Amino acid sequence: MSTAPVLPAGARSHVVDVGGHRVHCVEVGRGPLVLMVHGFPESWYSWRHQIPAIAAAGFRAVAIDVRGYGRSSKPLAVEDYRMVRLVADNVALVKALGHDTATVIGHDWGAPIAWTSAMLRPDVFTAVAGLSVPFAPPGDVRPTTAMRAMAGDEEFYVEYFQEPGRAEAEIEADVRDWLLGFYFTASGDAPPPDLTQGTVATVRRGGLMKDRFHRPDPLPAWLTEADLDAYTSEFEHSGFRGPLNRYRNVDRDWEDLAAFRGARIDVPALFIGGDRDGPTMWGMPAIANFPTTLPKLHRSIILEGCGHWTQQERADDVNAALVDFLRSL
Repeated sequence: MSTAPVLPAGARSHVVDVGGHRVHCVEVGRGPLVLMVHGFPESWYSWRHQIPAIAAAGFRAVAIDVRGYGRSSKPLAVEDYRMVRLVADNVALVKALGHDTATVIGHDWGAPIAWTSAMLRPDVFTAVAGLSVPFAPPGDVRPTTAMRAMAGDEEFYVEYFQEPGRAEAEIEADVRDWLLGFYFTASGDAPPPDLTQGTVATVRRGGLMKDRFHRPDPLPAWLTEADLDAYTSEFEHSGFRGPLNRYRNVDRDWEDLAAFRGARIDVPALFIGGDRDGPTMWGMPAIANFPTTLPKLHRSIILEGCGHWTQQERADDVNAALVDFLRSL
């Protein structure tokens, strides 16, 4: 039976009202505010190793459940998961927590949320760190058009997620098994993909995403049975509609942020990725452009042998890099 996530030592869990929406927070520490934003399919729990380390360094470490996840609000409309509304949640949360400014850190989908928060509101988010997904300002090509070009005869996984109910049905048939396969296959511990058989980034037409999953035996060191139970418990309660609705806004975000095409982020920044992580590898052109797009970049770090779950697979390395960045501010 799946069990709820265990809080880090000394942490408190609470729900904050942000303009009629709930944001669930887990926090430890006192000092300047550090806001941590998770990706898909995760929760505040993905920051379980960072919360105490950042607090011990003299900061108020707050990890959230993004809207649609955990104990945070789950509006019904797809458009309620557009990027500008997630940024608005972050802005309102900083104020509700009694601060004027914060450093925002994001992983996976949380990275674009963090980058965009700093791009739109540098007065509030005075420093930013992104894990796995490098910053790239909105471009000239509609996202679904670019994804269609990447996938060839198959469907890019973001395309597969577009139709409401389709991916939900696959995942919710066996939440624990799907999460295990997805986490392991995207990690640095998984066997290299057989490109002749396709990768997990694309779905065979008429097939399922899990058709290309690997299952570990035994579990990798960074993912325990208790960790898998914690994630399973969260998603068995919350479902996947809200998390998947984030993907269903990629074109809407592109339209909303048209005025920021080619923009840069002018606050101190940090990037951490893995050399076995698809989004980091796809993002190499964006990383090469950091001198232009992130003129106050502190460091860009690529961790050898690390896959997609950066702060979980390489917790000590990520903690050291984040604390070094935060102390430099």
